[in-house]
Amino acid sequence: MTRIAPVRILAAMTGVRILVVQPSENLPLGMLGDWFVELGAELEVRDPHREELPETAEDYAGLVVLGGETNAGADLEHPWLSSVRKLLSTATSAGIPVLALGLGAQLLAMATGGRIATRRDGPEAGTLLVAKRDTAAEDVLVGPLPLTPDVFQFHRDEISTLPPTAQLLAASPKGENQAFRVGSRAYGFQFHVETTPEVVRGLAEADPELAAAARGGQFDAEHLREFHADLAETWQPVARRFYELAATPPEERTTTRSLPLA
Repeated sequence: MTRIAPVRILAAMTGVRILVVQPSENLPLGMLGDWFVELGAELEVRDPHREELPETAEDYAGLVVLGGETNAGADLEHPWLSSVRKLLSTATSAGIPVLALGLGAQLLAMATGGRIATRRDGPEAGTLLVAKRDTAAEDVLVGPLPLTPDVFQFHRDEISTLPPTAQLLAASPKGENQAFRVGSRAYGFQFHVETTPEVVRGLAEADPELAAAARGGQFDAEHLREFHADLAETWQPVARRFYELAATPPEERTTTRSLPLA
């Protein structure tokens, strides 16, 4: 019999409950979890490999789906992928705030009508920049970001076609669909903003072939330390804005910049 791991609660009950789906031990919540806990969120972390996921996120104020090594369409090998896509679909339809990173973003795209493909130019890896699109200017989550924020990339597949109703928020020369919003409150980031230096080094050790796609020196300790300091300065306010969006009563939520900007 398969052992079902207990659900992990990372903070005391506050009323702002966020469900976190973590498909890989190599990509935990990292800094994003620290930021949410500091704000007072209750984080319920579930491993879809071993734990049953709810069909809807209606009992939560927000949903976060993290990254992983799995191909987003490998349902035969990983049946739980369809459960994650269903959860993302129902949360998006219900207007529940969603933040999906890496594999999570690919699953969000697939769940809402987009497509995934292997990158034609080979893997994308390392500490890189993305550029906001003009249409992101008034978005409540990413609008206040710098024009070219730092991110961490580590993937072979990409979102080749956005969902029909998606709003593109950020792109890069090597990947057009880097950040997007579906519906009113579901966000997908192809990149990562939750990592720590230890997490990045672990990813590189686990997949040296993918890590080799990065420029030289990308995994040096000093570079990662400086990069993650910049990453925190840029993206911790985004975590706060997502928390505030989740904490706002549904009837008062908006995707325009009307929330307090941290």
